[in-house]
Amino acid sequence: MTAHVIADDTEALAVAKVLADAFRAGAAERDAERRLPRTELDQLSASGLLGVTVPAEHGGADVGALTLAEIFRLLGSADGSLAQIPQSHFVYVNVIRRRGTEEQRKFFFAELLAGSRFGNAQSEAGTKHVQDIRTRLEPQSDGTYLLAGVKHYSTGALFADWIPVLARAEDDNLHVAYVPRDAPGLTVVDDWDGMGQRTTASGTVRLDGVPVPADRVLPHHLTFQGPQLHGAVAQLLHAAIDVGIAGGALAEAAEFVRTRSRPWFESGVESAAEDPLLIQRFGELAVQVRASEALLREAARAVDAAGARLTDASAAEASIAVAAAKVQAAETAVTVAGALFELSGTRSALNSLNLHRHWRDARTHTLHDPTRWKIQHIGRYVLNGTPPPRHGLL
Repeated sequence: MTAHVIADDTEALAVAKVLADAFRAGAAERDAERRLPRTELDQLSASGLLGVTVPAEHGGADVGALTLAEIFRLLGSADGSLAQIPQSHFVYVNVIRRRGTEEQRKFFFAELLAGSRFGNAQSEAGTKHVQDIRTRLEPQSDGTYLLAGVKHYSTGALFADWIPVLARAEDDNLHVAYVPRDAPGLTVVDDWDGMGQRTTASGTVRLDGVPVPADRVLPHHLTFQGPQLHGAVAQLLHAAIDVGIAGGALAEAAEFVRTRSRPWFESGVESAAEDPLLIQRFGELAVQVRASEALLREAARAVDAAGARLTDASAAEASIAVAAAKVQAAETAVTVAGALFELSGTRSALNSLNLHRHWRDARTHTLHDPTRWKIQHIGRYVLNGTPPPRHGLL
């Protein structure tokens, strides 16, 4: 596989905008037909966007969180499903940046610059809670491991070149094993049937004695033993997807009202776009979207500032800023995507138009982790100065 190598933040944003415009054109049809975006993901790989966080010393653009968040916002505004697929890709690139050896970094960064895609295999069903991981890395006499377990909600795994697997080793600590998609004993099942995010292929990964060399295993538990931005970056990208979905829904509602809606007979105007009540509601929703975009940018800047000088205090401030952005983004995405029908009228509910994909995507994606707990952590931080916990969901 070969890919373009992006030089800097400016080029990364320009490439993302071109791709978002291209992906938007077929988003409704892909969702309606549940047609998985293999061609679009190949375009994403070839564009070089998947390698933009590779450090400069390894040949990458090393873009900051502000740029990365905007890339995801742009992609999310075009296709919420497609935007979610590379989210875990960048999360597990960060694991290599923080926990990889020099040889591991050299190998995987070259893979990324060539266009390779990371999936994920982390969540498990039927356990006590989301961090109750039971997949095991069993050590072998030759120093390798065998990987065994079942993973669910494995977004990106079906399309991946490498699947990072969250598992416990003999010390019971969490590690990440980077496994080739075609490894013996590894099966990816396309059984995701969510009402939204329909083309993410977030199905099941089965691991039946998958062989893993020792140099493909990273000690992920060490990530959380000091100040870290792992969770903040992961959540920032989720927030960016939600903000993108909200912006995309608002833009499509406006286009629908301008071109396809009839004015209500009591309004006394010639077009729906002149209706003062519709104008008022569009203004209210636009304020929500702009507020979400502003909080997203503020959170990204906090992550970038913390990355430049990482301390317990800067990491806490970044996590709280991201939590605030995520709370606002989730509420805005669901509200705006639902209001689309209120604004556009009866015809907008036609199944053939598939305008409901925005709400289905927003409602499904915002279930990823509960914002009520983020509000708790924000409140404790503001009222009592309690720093947020160190885990990958904040």
